[in-house]
Amino acid sequence: MKQTFIQTYTGKKFDYLTATADDIDIEDIANALANICRFAGHLPEFYSVAQHSVLCSQLVPVEYAFEALMHDAAEAYVQDIPAPLKSLLPDYRRMETMVDDLIRNKFGLPLEHSQVVKYADLTMLATERRDLEIDDGTKWDVLEGIPASDLIQVNPLRPGQAFGLFMNRFNELMEIRKCA
Repeated sequence: MKQTFIQTYTGKKFDYLTATADDIDIEDIANALANICRFAGHLPEFYSVAQHSVLCSQLVPVEYAFEALMHDAAEAYVQDIPAPLKSLLPDYRRMETMVDDLIRNKFGLPLEHSQVVKYADLTMLATERRDLEIDDGTKWDVLEGIPASDLIQVNPLRPGQAFGLFMNRFNELMEIRKCA
């Protein structure tokens, strides 16, 4: 029989065929995202999905900050795949959607990614392109009309630092949500 689970940072067994919202753990998400490098690792230095997510959450109005923080959380379970490759993998996209739906259910997020968060994600992509020395002048159609942020300068953190940054932001936003 084929193994269909991964063991997570917290010791859970996340089974891709039977996972429920109870299998989702914020520490697993923070740890995995802190150890996943953006751009499939094709950068001059390590820059994590966790740090990207925190920066996204700082670009949006506070009512969208938690959603922005969690917008890539599914990657903790299905990894970060570059968008051009992802578009060629329909089975992967189905699995990513299933995991994303579990996370959205667990944390009370809207069923669909909001336009504000999608725009912040693209703004971060433009900002990362500028700050991480990956702008070789090639046109990226997805960034047409999307400026880099003047508010953020990307300075990559080590995974442990990114984990702490993500967890601190998560806890801060959970407090805000409780008070709302």
